[in-house]
Amino acid sequence: MDYLNALLPTIENFGLLGYWIIFLISIVESIAFIGLFVPGTVLLVAIGALCAKGVLNPGDVIWFAAAGAVAGDVFSFYLGRHGTRLASRWDKIIHSSYMEHGERFLEAHGNKSVFLGRFVGPLRPVIPFVAGFFRMQPRRFIFWDVISAPCWATVSVYSGYFFGQAWEFSKLWTSRGGILLIVFGIILGILYFLRWEIIKRGREFFAFICALWDSFARSMIMNSDFQMYMRHHPVVFDLIKRRLDRRSLLGLPLTLIGFAMFYALILYLGVVEGMIRSDVVNSIDMRLANLLAVFRHPRLNNAMTWISLLGETHVVMAFAVVFSLLLFVWRRPVYIMPLWLTLAGSIGITLISGLAFYRPGPAAAVFLESSSSFPSLHACLVVAFYGFILCVLLRHVQSYNMRMNLLFACVIVMLAVGFSRIYLGAHFLSDVWIGYGLGCLWLVIGLSLIEWRQTATLSVGTATIGATFSRRAVSAALMGAGLVFFIGYGYRYELPAAPAQGEIAPVVLTDNIPMLFELQGLSRYTETLSGRNQEPLSLLIVALNDRQLLQAFQRSGWHRADEVTLGTLARMVGTLIRKVPYPTAPIPPSFWDNRVQDFGFQRPFPDRSDRQRQHVRLWRTHLRSADGWEVYVGTASLDIGARWGIAHKIWPDIDREREYLLQSLLEAGMVEWHRKVAFVDPVKGRHIGGNLFSTDGDLSLIRLR
Repeated sequence: MDYLNALLPTIENFGLLGYWIIFLISIVESIAFIGLFVPGTVLLVAIGALCAKGVLNPGDVIWFAAAGAVAGDVFSFYLGRHGTRLASRWDKIIHSSYMEHGERFLEAHGNKSVFLGRFVGPLRPVIPFVAGFFRMQPRRFIFWDVISAPCWATVSVYSGYFFGQAWEFSKLWTSRGGILLIVFGIILGILYFLRWEIIKRGREFFAFICALWDSFARSMIMNSDFQMYMRHHPVVFDLIKRRLDRRSLLGLPLTLIGFAMFYALILYLGVVEGMIRSDVVNSIDMRLANLLAVFRHPRLNNAMTWISLLGETHVVMAFAVVFSLLLFVWRRPVYIMPLWLTLAGSIGITLISGLAFYRPGPAAAVFLESSSSFPSLHACLVVAFYGFILCVLLRHVQSYNMRMNLLFACVIVMLAVGFSRIYLGAHFLSDVWIGYGLGCLWLVIGLSLIEWRQTATLSVGTATIGATFSRRAVSAALMGAGLVFFIGYGYRYELPAAPAQGEIAPVVLTDNIPMLFELQGLSRYTETLSGRNQEPLSLLIVALNDRQLLQAFQRSGWHRADEVTLGTLARMVGTLIRKVPYPTAPIPPSFWDNRVQDFGFQRPFPDRSDRQRQHVRLWRTHLRSADGWEVYVGTASLDIGARWGIAHKIWPDIDREREYLLQSLLEAGMVEWHRKVAFVDPVKGRHIGGNLFSTDGDLSLIRLR
């Protein structure tokens, strides 16, 4: 390992020349028997760790390593084909151990041994020589070798890459992004449980439903009153029969298309109306986008970008070409035209909708989308394309368990792509939802066309796809090409520049504050995720900047609340169990002006339990005092316990907490002047957790010293 420790810094210092060093090492590592003394896989794993530091590009390393491995293997193969004399000279080395193992492996796995042997350490440099020695066909050897080399290089490099990123990912778990990872894990666990239940009891349940339906249908048909009704209304039942006819395009296919279009139209018009009227749909969109922005992390951004690429137009088109070729190889051309009709319709209806109802994306986005946010083309394509593939495979897969696995895998991909678009700020929730709907519409149209063509030609089309060697080989090559394209496209894909956050021009604070809020379009109430008003703002604090604000609260006995992360949540749970104080425990989020609070402060309530503490939430504004000081607005409340052990229980008299905050700042000498103004009418209401509150509607103006 000493030479390995010396080689890695050398590769790092050589820069671009380091790729050629990797190429040469891969050649030597693959040459028959010499490679037994060159730990190429260990070296690639170590180089993957360098890639994690940004020293080398992992994609380029993979290609150079794979090319070197193929070159070394081909040399070993032809050395074996023409190396009878060499074999007799090296009899003690070859036939004593390695040749016998390689021969048995080749007999056990046939041509696939070239692929599998790549991942078995001692056999990797031996199998090519043995394959040539026993006269394997060159074209088959090269085919399996070319497929295996990139796979081996990818696995080796990324093993080191993820090992090198272990510390960064550990920091992700301790950030707010770790909460999203836990949520993902819970969702996957729920989906896995549903899959397990369906596989275990699904057949019985579906058989019960089918039997129940058959029993109902027979009882209806045998019913004399129903038969008389059918005879008296032949036109109606003839129309129903024609609507359910699978052999005619105007039958069941048209019926399914009609229902799908009707549903998509209702969904489409409902979302558009919600956007125009700025009702609950728009409120949820804005607040969810701003809430997810709080949980972003660079590592999660990168992962979500890769997931989002599964719905990228160029990737879907490339995958569609590969799938079309696979259908041709599998002798299922009946699916090709409906596939492209589905994709063309999905893209067309999305582009037309974007032109008709242009909607800019969320302001707090990771990258800039130049096209309309509404609807989501990624969501539409992922449902239309991957749903189409799923339906085709379900028609030809006989195993019930495999069908369920394919179904849940497809659902996970669809949900993941949709969420990634919302997380990255490319789309709102409603954009993704309507994209799903439009994708389903064109998926139904494409599948209905398949149904019509197959019934019209009396072809059932459910036979198992053929699995001859040539088809498997070509299929594997096409799938490998699709995977290579996706990886290469992902590494070359550059996110558009993040949108510049346009700052709102500062507005001078006036004496008539309610009128100023009205003119500036600022809400006087905090809000729920759906936009429903909660308690009104009760604080307006004027401070020189954030630093002065934080110092004033600290000197007044207030603690700034920690961010909501896995670590802080775990610590909070631990302190509750052990009944020890946690003065900087995280505060649940609240919304004002579509944003989560910028600051949270708390302090234990005087002469009360440690679990009872006062909370203050503050938001920045674009308002300024006459001398240019910053203006913050907020609310104050008293947490007197927990409801059901989860939600906070809030003291109803929120005005008293407003006065406690002012009193603490006055006692610390941090207030220059203060006064009250009538802000809203006296109101009683409920918080989102069901807690009652009442207030006189006054707003405390506090200027810090």
